[in-house]
Amino acid sequence: MRANLIKKLSAAALAGVVAFAGTATAETRVTYKSAKSSSSYYQMAVQIAEAMKAGSNGDIIVTVEESQGSVQNVMEATVRDKNYVFTTPPALVSLAQGGKAMFKDKQNPKFADIRALFPIPSLTMHFVVRDDSGIEKFADMEGKTILIGKGSFGAREGAKYLKLFGLEGKVELANVELSNAVAALKNKQIDGFVTAGSYPAPNVIEAAAGTGVKVLSLSDEQIAQTKRTKLVIPAGTYAGVDGEINTTSLPVVAYTTAAMADDTAYALTKTYWEQKAKMANDNAWWAGVTAEFLNNIRGKIHPGALKYYMEAGVSVPDSAK
Repeated sequence: MRANLIKKLSAAALAGVVAFAGTATAETRVTYKSAKSSSSYYQMAVQIAEAMKAGSNGDIIVTVEESQGSVQNVMEATVRDKNYVFTTPPALVSLAQGGKAMFKDKQNPKFADIRALFPIPSLTMHFVVRDDSGIEKFADMEGKTILIGKGSFGAREGAKYLKLFGLEGKVELANVELSNAVAALKNKQIDGFVTAGSYPAPNVIEAAAGTGVKVLSLSDEQIAQTKRTKLVIPAGTYAGVDGEINTTSLPVVAYTTAAMADDTAYALTKTYWEQKAKMANDNAWWAGVTAEFLNNIRGKIHPGALKYYMEAGVSVPDSAK
């Protein structure tokens, strides 16, 4: 009788081990290296983590890690495990693989193994001005007070564009934090502000709702001068802005490495696109991401992700295959 009891207990224990093993195998854990916790891109990463869990019925668990920037994300691709996903502008992948700029003395053959999964919202330049400021085009900013902030991508781009378009030293740069831009615009302390964010940008939405604004368009010639990617913000994106806005952007893509299993890359990519509309209901910036953003990818798309795009009939640039 004791022997039979031991056999039954052993059988039950074995069944439990098998059941646990099956559960462990079904669950895929992924690390998603994003941005600073205070940034919109960290918020996006949290949304992606939630969407992956919901869209896979809990089979994909994403852990979001804070990052100090895209260069760090790319560097860690050489030392992290197979389920490492990170975000970066595609241009940095090209620089890393070519051993140029900030990667000149940090060359690593593993950079060649970086593979793209899917695009996420781009950093989009906004030149926002009060509609009673008399500013209709860039040249009209001469003699006006503009807030560009400091230390951010938007601040660097804003200063670069002022110089490119002959406005350096001709615009009064406001000494106000970008976080106070909307209030400063409303109180007429400034005539406009420059911000870079995924459209629709929350601070531009707030400014348009509380104060009449215009968002300046760049000409194709000006966009070419910036050497950035053209992006068209649809008419009606911001209250009172009834025309399309031609501006520039810095594309951002979620990457992994060739070490990731094809079925994992496939599942991540498929779930992302299937959940994107739901994410857009919570944050409108997801609505701006389309399959056309795949044209911004530098380097190769992961074979697992490519399988999904082929099945979905999505056009992929030959250079990324």
